[in-house]
Amino acid sequence: MEIEWQSLIFSFFGGLGVFLFGLHYMSDGLQKTAGEKLRRMLERMTTNPFMGVVAGALVTGIIQSSTGTTVMAIGFVNAGLMTLKQAIGVIMGANIGTTVTAFLIGFKISKYAMPMIGVGMVLLFFTKRKKVNYFGQVVFGAGMLFLGLNLMSDAMRPLRYWPVFTELMTTLGDVKILGVLVGMMFTAVVQSSTATIGVLQELAYQGGVTFHQALPILFGENIGTTITAALAAIGASISARRAALTHFIFNAFGTVIFIIFLTPVAALVLWLASYTGADIKLQIAYAHGIFNITNALIFLPLTGLLAAVVTKMIPGDDIEIEFGTKHLNQHFLSTPNIALGQVVNELTRMGNIAREAFNDATEYFFEGNHKRAAIAKQKEALVNELDKRITEYMVQLSQSSLSEKDSSRHNQLFQTINDIERIGDHAENILELGEYKIDKKIVFSPDAYKDLKQMVEIVDESIQMAMEALQKNDKELARKVMENEERIDKYERAFRKGHIKRLNKGICSGNAGIVFLDTLSNLERMGDHAYNIARSVLGEY
Repeated sequence: MEIEWQSLIFSFFGGLGVFLFGLHYMSDGLQKTAGEKLRRMLERMTTNPFMGVVAGALVTGIIQSSTGTTVMAIGFVNAGLMTLKQAIGVIMGANIGTTVTAFLIGFKISKYAMPMIGVGMVLLFFTKRKKVNYFGQVVFGAGMLFLGLNLMSDAMRPLRYWPVFTELMTTLGDVKILGVLVGMMFTAVVQSSTATIGVLQELAYQGGVTFHQALPILFGENIGTTITAALAAIGASISARRAALTHFIFNAFGTVIFIIFLTPVAALVLWLASYTGADIKLQIAYAHGIFNITNALIFLPLTGLLAAVVTKMIPGDDIEIEFGTKHLNQHFLSTPNIALGQVVNELTRMGNIAREAFNDATEYFFEGNHKRAAIAKQKEALVNELDKRITEYMVQLSQSSLSEKDSSRHNQLFQTINDIERIGDHAENILELGEYKIDKKIVFSPDAYKDLKQMVEIVDESIQMAMEALQKNDKELARKVMENEERIDKYERAFRKGHIKRLNKGICSGNAGIVFLDTLSNLERMGDHAYNIARSVLGEY
């Protein structure tokens, strides 16, 4: 049989494109529908490695992307919101959750591709409610996914009659390591283990590969899928890089174990298939599920050992940021006066972390210290998290019977939460300006450098005094912050005028000028927020 190569190649890669688009579109719709809730669940359900496995499996099963869950976990580790041991459990669970799509493909839902696309199109374009649109995106994406599978399946059908291909598959069946490499490389290229499994299921269904030939390729994709996590960890904290390395070790060792015991694994799957009447698509789904569940069971008790190994492999001290609140206690809600005192303690902690983020950001801005940039990002993420937690606590507290004095204090502290959070935001802005400055190789004139340094020092002093005044309810210190604000405003006006003069004389470039003015503006606003906190201490705000 003569193969029309142009038609086969275009149909296969076109089908693969439609499949990947559908997978991405469906995953995006699922995350829009429940993304924030899933992130919260991932944070809360990681008290121990076992719960981490459950959380990772659930989230991946819902969003249909083990990569998405793994990258999310690495992001949490990078932000200091999750420990390495917690992330290891989530990564194990993500591998289990990804088996859902393999089973959907195995159940031949692909014959409903066009009706799903039609229903999804109606929900997307003929309704105005956002939630309905997101659900339509999920249905439409799923339909495109299955349509892509059908296109690839049709394209691969002639391969089973091509002698060169059958000989290659026989070689892969005899030399298991080649099958592992094929699965690994294909997954690394398309950045989707789901795509590799889908292609493999369709290829097997068309008779292109036997079940025994498919298994090494299937196990190899588990190594290939770790490349995305590795990319996500580039430039991240040491803990995040360790989490990515754990993902690789976990999957690589699992693949080695299953290749060694390939014959009994294949026999187990075929035995299950004989009782359920499963075709080769479902047999591959069974093998995928058995691999990931067994792998998790093997390595779950070894979580501590895995963490120790990757810590040895990637040495170095990483910043330890204590996740969550330290001072808020649900038992204090019945005693508003004590609860408000605890809120002040937590706000002071949040403010000091925001100030540290500011100091790290400015050191990166002036000195180009990339480690400080990573630490600043972690601290800013923690400030945002504390903002949510303290706000939730304050909302609960507002439902108690508050005296007039407590009610007034409650309202003032509510505003203080926002002011501290905004200080963190401006620190992040300065960090981004530093990235732009370094990327564009912008150099400040000595006067511009001196002005910004002076502004940073006085703003930092104001934030420090504001936090101390808040902690101690020190009204004298609060008044000093308000006096400092006048100096900050005076400096801002003088430095702005000086900068314009330098621009007119050609001492400073246009790019340097933009960065200078934006940084100056962010610093002035940080001073404003410190001033607001001081006013709150004085009862004027």
